[in-house]
Amino acid sequence: MKEIALYILDIAQNSITANASVLEVALSETAEAIAFVIADNGKGMSPQLLAQVSDPFTTTRTTRKMGLGIPLLRMAVEQTGGSLTIESTEGVGTTVTARFCAGHIDCPPVGDMAGTITLLLQGAPQLELHYTRTADENSFQLTTEEIRAQLGPEISLAEPEIILWLREYLQEQEMLLREHKGMKA
Repeated sequence: MKEIALYILDIAQNSITANASVLEVALSETAEAIAFVIADNGKGMSPQLLAQVSDPFTTTRTTRKMGLGIPLLRMAVEQTGGSLTIESTEGVGTTVTARFCAGHIDCPPVGDMAGTITLLLQGAPQLELHYTRTADENSFQLTTEEIRAQLGPEISLAEPEIILWLREYLQEQEMLLREHKGMKA
């Protein structure tokens, strides 16, 4: 994958598949590191599956015999000198923490986080999503609880107008963060 946003999308999709109703995504960026934490309240993994999750020939999917998301993420972070940790408890949920060394030539760009977040909400509008984006000392948050409180219960977050508004809002917030930091896309 060429963007960190795509790794986040893959891990978050795993959370949705694991029946998570709450998903927390935090992405932070400094001159030294780009890191993300994804925590869910899904079904979690057994200790046996957790021990094998980085093996590309281990998957819970029935449609194919390989699961490449975690192994590719591990390879990408380790290529930059970074780290990946996965904590999971059956019946409680899973937390994935990835840290890329930002100055390394192999560090991928953050990419389209607005697209990632809106795609998650469009595909799982019932999901309670908490998204925090930080660049140095500047940050913003988006929570679906706040959005639903403003919209009311009769409007779905998957409505095209809502998705377009959310995407524009997230793009604007990302642009403001980059302006404060002088970062590149």
